[in-house]
Amino acid sequence: MSELTATPTAVPRLSLRPRPLAALADAVTMSGRSLRMARRNVDVLLTSLLLPVLIMLLFVYLFGGAIETGTRYVTYVVPGVLLLSAGFGAATTAVSVTTDMTNGIIDRFRSLDVAGASVLAGHVAASVVRNLASTLMVFGVAFLIGFRPSAGPLDWLAAVGVLVLFILAISWLSAAFGLLARSPEAAGAVSFVVMFLPYPSSAFVPIDTMPSWLHGFAENQPVTPVIETLRGLLLGLPVGSSPWKALAWSLAILVASVAVSGALFRHRTA
Repeated sequence: MSELTATPTAVPRLSLRPRPLAALADAVTMSGRSLRMARRNVDVLLTSLLLPVLIMLLFVYLFGGAIETGTRYVTYVVPGVLLLSAGFGAATTAVSVTTDMTNGIIDRFRSLDVAGASVLAGHVAASVVRNLASTLMVFGVAFLIGFRPSAGPLDWLAAVGVLVLFILAISWLSAAFGLLARSPEAAGAVSFVVMFLPYPSSAFVPIDTMPSWLHGFAENQPVTPVIETLRGLLLGLPVGSSPWKALAWSLAILVASVAVSGALFRHRTA
C-alpha cells in the first residue's frame, strides 16, 4: 500500500466542552435557527402564545365570580397564568429537541463540528424568547381587563428576574424530556408534567380551599413559591421566604437539568 494512501477521517462528534467563544457563536446560530423554525410552525406558535391568554379569560370571566380570593380575581390569577404560559412554551422545546434527535439533523451538525451544548442552548434560548413574548401578551391582555399592579421599578426588576430564571430552568428541564423521548408525540406527553404543576398550586385558587390531603403537595412544589413571589412583588404584598424558596427550586431544577441533558445527549450521540 502506498504511503500516500489517505486514511478515513472519523466524523467529528458533538463536543459538550467546546471553546467558549466558539460555543457562544454556535449557540447564537442555533437560537436563530430555532426561532426561525418556530416562526414557520404557525399553529404551534399561536397555540403557545394565545392559549394562556384564553385560559386567563376563561378563569376570569367564567369562574372568577365564584372564587373568593380577597381581591379582584384578575389581579389574583395573573401570576399563575404567567407560569402556565411558561409551561406551554417549555413543552414546545421538548418537541423541537426530540425532532432534532430523530430526523438526522444532528449528524449534519456533527460533520460541521457544532458543539452539542450549543444545540441544546439554542433550543433553550429560543424557548426563553418565545416565553417572554407570551408573557408580554398575557400582561397586555391583563391590563386591558383590569389588572393593576402596584409594583415599583425594583419590584418589577425582581419579578422579571425570578420569572426569567424559572423559565430558563423549565426550558432546560423540557430539553431533558426531549432527549428522553423517542418521538415528538412522546415528548409532548412527557412534558405535560411541567404544564400540570400550576394547577395544584396557589395559581388559580387559594391553597386553603383545596382538600386537606393536597395542601402538603401544593405548598411545597416548585411552582407555588414562584407564584407567591410574583404576586407579592407585583401587588406590594409581603413575600416572606417565598423568594428564597423560588430561587432555590429554580436553581436546583436548572443545575440538575443541564447535567442530565449533557449526559443524555452524550448517550444519544455516542
